[in-house]
Amino acid sequence: MKPLKFYLITDTHYFKNSLGAYGREYEEFMESEQKCFAETQSINEATFKFLETANEADILLIAGDLTFWGERECHEAFTKLLHGFKEKSGKKIYVVTAGHDFDNNSFGFNENGRFPIESIRFSELYDYYKDFGFGDAIAFNKEHLSYVAQLSDDVRLLVIGNDIDGEKHITYDDEFLGWISQQAKKAQADGQMMIAMEHYPVLPGQPVLALVKDAWQADSKRLVETLADNGVHLIFTGHMHNQSINVTKTDKGNLFYDVCTGSVIGWPSFIRLVSIEDENTVDIKSIPTPEFDWDKKGLDSKEYLIAQFEKMIRTLIVSMRDDPKRFMHKINVEASPSKEKLFSFLGKKLNKMTVGQFAHLFLTSADKSIKNDSFVEFAVNLVRSVFEGNQPYVEGTPGGDLLLKVFKRLKPFFKKMKDSQGNSLDFYETMKHTAGNYGIDDYNATLKLSE
Repeated sequence: MKPLKFYLITDTHYFKNSLGAYGREYEEFMESEQKCFAETQSINEATFKFLETANEADILLIAGDLTFWGERECHEAFTKLLHGFKEKSGKKIYVVTAGHDFDNNSFGFNENGRFPIESIRFSELYDYYKDFGFGDAIAFNKEHLSYVAQLSDDVRLLVIGNDIDGEKHITYDDEFLGWISQQAKKAQADGQMMIAMEHYPVLPGQPVLALVKDAWQADSKRLVETLADNGVHLIFTGHMHNQSINVTKTDKGNLFYDVCTGSVIGWPSFIRLVSIEDENTVDIKSIPTPEFDWDKKGLDSKEYLIAQFEKMIRTLIVSMRDDPKRFMHKINVEASPSKEKLFSFLGKKLNKMTVGQFAHLFLTSADKSIKNDSFVEFAVNLVRSVFEGNQPYVEGTPGGDLLLKVFKRLKPFFKKMKDSQGNSLDFYETMKHTAGNYGIDDYNATLKLSE
């Protein structure tokens, strides 16, 4: 087969700035946001301008959440941007839509606070994106807005939509899994390599994210088996705004890789360049998104996006102390007076604690190089690294060794831990591989699709 290259981005969350993204309530809203809002138009315009002249590939994949909350004017502006990009660059574009793109209580902000903005319906998505994969598909499933595209003479792309009219983030039924299986088998019969794209991760981006229902595809095992056991060993995903590459093996011994990419408009913000060398070898490279035009207060784009991410984490930690109701809402814990007192007490302790004092809580000690560091800053860096990928807190590092000792202390309390899909988890191993990356490089890697 001839080698094939393409670019991939995800979670563009385009918001037309003139709709309104300013004011006191906007600033309060952004204290708890990982992604940008007012800046998204500028970030997208810079990204597409960069990709216009990026000459290593003439195909672009976009893995869902195209607009901020499905605003009609944002879809109109974003598709205008896509048409302009397609005309200027000559590149083909293939998209999958997702939950942020339709049937939402969309909103903007001005000096009077939050106000509603019209969101489009699921049934309207086809007309907006028919020129970006839907319209020239060689197979199309209208109910799921899912399709097969011929990327080259040798490679097909299976685009899997996770939504239907009136329902989001669904569990796939037998009929739709049968359609997926049919397309995969047809590709094999036609001598085609098939890869896939879906918005939701099929494998948890980091092990701890398996505990979060919304963080990965429902009934993941069935989808993995339907794909991998029928010759589809690689899927590209988004949604969680994290950078990761994970692999599993089916009961029949077939490998399956999930390449999840960070959002364009929040840290970590990257473009993937994917090179399919042959039917068994795929090379993944990560390219930082370009500088964008905005008053970034003297920061470059990377620093600006990291600052927004870290503000979100610090706001959460501070709200544990100062506004426990807000904290519980953010972590999906039902509020009660007793819990408010508990979280407020814990928040007061954590916000003034050193790493050494944190270690003493678990009857252990921290290396002298970190023991006097702020625990809040340690926690911020830890959480950020979980989303960045290539987490540095591995065995043999001061932070990694401390966390592993703490995880061992806590393990007896989590003997029956299960993920959100009912699978048993080993607490220690889950946390060890969340804090530190012991596997595939999450940014640049060469994947072998079969052993």
